[in-house]
Amino acid sequence: QVRMVESGGGLVQPGGSLRLSCAASGSIVSVNAMGWYRLAPGKQRELVAECTSGGSTNYADSVKGRFTISRDNAKNTVYLQMNSLKPEDTAVYYCKQTITTGTMTVIEVWGQGTLVTVSS
Repeated sequence: QVRMVESGGGLVQPGGSLRLSCAASGSIVSVNAMGWYRLAPGKQRELVAECTSGGSTNYADSVKGRFTISRDNAKNTVYLQMNSLKPEDTAVYYCKQTITTGTMTVIEVWGQGTLVTVSS
């Protein structure tokens, strides 16, 4: 069984920064792709950033130059550093990890979500 725990959300003023973390634990052989998604009120869920096992990254156009995704494979943890935050970044942020388990099954595991609110 695999568990995922997110942390780091909160209230921040426009122009501020936050760092989100998402750690997986349990029966894990390896973690492949890692990513962050967000769901804002009245909008569809969108990919914010993703990172392959090889280290390649991809970002939504709306966050390029402001957000940085990184990973610590030893800790099965993915991070999202968010700088120059804007009110339109307000959303619930979810991480997703594609994991090879101890039974050699590949599964997608989602975090519980963490709320980021950008407001003055």
